[in-house]
Amino acid sequence: MSLFKRSIAEMFGTFWLVFGGCGAAVIAAGYPMLGIGFVGVALAFGLTVLTMAFAIGHVSGCHLNPAVSIGLVVGKRFPAKELPAYVIAQLVGAIIGASTLYAVASGKPGFVLGGFACNGYGDHSPDHYSLAACFIVEAILTAFFVLVILGSTDERAPKGFAPIAIGLVLTLIHLVSIPVTNTSVNPARSTATALFVHGWALSQLWLFWVAPIFGAIAGAVISNVFFAAPQEPVREAMAK
Repeated sequence: MSLFKRSIAEMFGTFWLVFGGCGAAVIAAGYPMLGIGFVGVALAFGLTVLTMAFAIGHVSGCHLNPAVSIGLVVGKRFPAKELPAYVIAQLVGAIIGASTLYAVASGKPGFVLGGFACNGYGDHSPDHYSLAACFIVEAILTAFFVLVILGSTDERAPKGFAPIAIGLVLTLIHLVSIPVTNTSVNPARSTATALFVHGWALSQLWLFWVAPIFGAIAGAVISNVFFAAPQEPVREAMAK
């Protein structure tokens, strides 16, 4: 499969993650009486990754996340030369997803942009967690996200279950961190929504690049040191 086609798959997959996950937060989380709450939002993000992993995992590996792609490079599962194409595709897909979500959400009378599912720390953390606390949680959760991805797609792991494990761990990540940062662990997702809110969201965006990438690298290094075995690239392994 050509790099162009795999990048297009990443673009569509990241669109789905942002539109589905952030859409659940913006449109459905606080709906009167029947709102899904943050548990529903956590499930929505997990389901976007689970469904896309089955849909495009055999095409692109279904990274949907620049931090994950970087972690897979460090984990020796993905070639570094293909990283720029994947990151660009993920950012484009995320921005299109956020733009489509904005077009839908703003169609409701009385629409107020508000936080638009952005990530933040300090005064812009849902429960006002400090910058240090937000950095720690984003780094640790991304590290474990990458550990689960690398472990579940290992050639020694049970075949065909990786999408389920990855979707469930992303759900768990959201259950832990929505009150802290509104959950990023994904620089593309954070960038896409911040572009609409501007101001504080853009000024705090650096954290949601630095912490997830730091965590992804740490997770990959841990996997390399303690758990790795020679194997094929993740984009091929996931298809089995």
